[in-house]
Amino acid sequence: MIDYEKALNKAIKDMKPSGIRKFFDIAQGMEGVISLGVGEPDFKTPWLIRKEAIDVLEKGKTCYTANSGLMELRKEISKYFERTIDTHYDPEHEIIVTVGGSEGIDLCIRSMVEPGDEVLVVEPSFVCYCPIVELCGGKAVSIETKAENEFRLTADELREKITDKTKLLVLPFPNNPTGAIMRREDLESIAEVLRDTNIIVISDEIYSELTYSGRHVSFAQIDGMRERTVVINGFSKSFAMTGWRLGFVGGPHQIVSQLLKLHQYAIMCSPTMSQYAAVVAMRNCIGDIEKMKNEYDMRRRFVVDAFNKLGLDCFTPQGAFYVFPCIKSTGLTSADFCEKLIYSKKVAVVPGDAFGACGEGFVRVSYAYSINHLKEAVKRIGEFLEELKNGEIQ
Repeated sequence: MIDYEKALNKAIKDMKPSGIRKFFDIAQGMEGVISLGVGEPDFKTPWLIRKEAIDVLEKGKTCYTANSGLMELRKEISKYFERTIDTHYDPEHEIIVTVGGSEGIDLCIRSMVEPGDEVLVVEPSFVCYCPIVELCGGKAVSIETKAENEFRLTADELREKITDKTKLLVLPFPNNPTGAIMRREDLESIAEVLRDTNIIVISDEIYSELTYSGRHVSFAQIDGMRERTVVINGFSKSFAMTGWRLGFVGGPHQIVSQLLKLHQYAIMCSPTMSQYAAVVAMRNCIGDIEKMKNEYDMRRRFVVDAFNKLGLDCFTPQGAFYVFPCIKSTGLTSADFCEKLIYSKKVAVVPGDAFGACGEGFVRVSYAYSINHLKEAVKRIGEFLEELKNGEIQ
């Protein structure tokens, strides 16, 4: 008999499953559920991108690409960085095409974190950072952001968490789940704290195109910070290409050359058809981003207004496609709120504490869904709150 307890890595056994997927799985097994739980754009990938993938398949262009990705695509990504964040990355030595932004995050953490290192993770934030750190033997240190600061990281909050063991800072803005953004002045304050340290910054900018207030600012743009910043981005959110599994990393050659080793051994290369399609996305479909963003913006304003009218305080997010309403007034925990809501009204949202302990008392609601779905979901949530207040839901 195999002793699986001995066979498995203790860190993986101790790792908790994603809090996002729990409610997604419940929703999958129920009829008539409106799921606002997953960050999945309801738009189809633009036709020109799909057509290119079809053409590539018909031509049989299905072989491996270079480990770093098609040079043609890396050149387009380099132009994209220059156009959007005014920063140049050499397509030959400073860019890797990855299997989604998620692989980029994994490459960065696994290539830099050693046992005993501390990684500062701004929370609430996406669920993958801390587990990967812990799998490497590092220690994930939460920096809790606050609703009264619109969930922006402050220099003081960062400064008090830095120790002589700090190796990395994960800066996930625009933020999932809060929709918070960092303004240039915020980033400049953070830069002053880091300037005389050896701390590397992972700037997760997967939602950069979904910035509703002004233009997205990357930490790499701040004076002197390019040399310590690795930028993660991708095609999933901006071009509605989640299932194509395509992301990219830009950073200093000294770091990217080491990420490439892990990418070579673990992945080989990103999906070839997706890469060819992404070239077309970069060249011909930027206008589609703007159309989708305008639609998201309309939904954002509707959902924020609706939650505030229902008595669930909700600050107006300036990025991504999530709102993070406070549910403390109901007297329920985040998990209880979500469970009672899905079983009584068949609306799926995600508990805020899935994104870090400081998310307790909040829930994440995605508005990457049609306005009709959002209107019906808000109606059901209103009924839920009324029934909860009247003691009809236990």
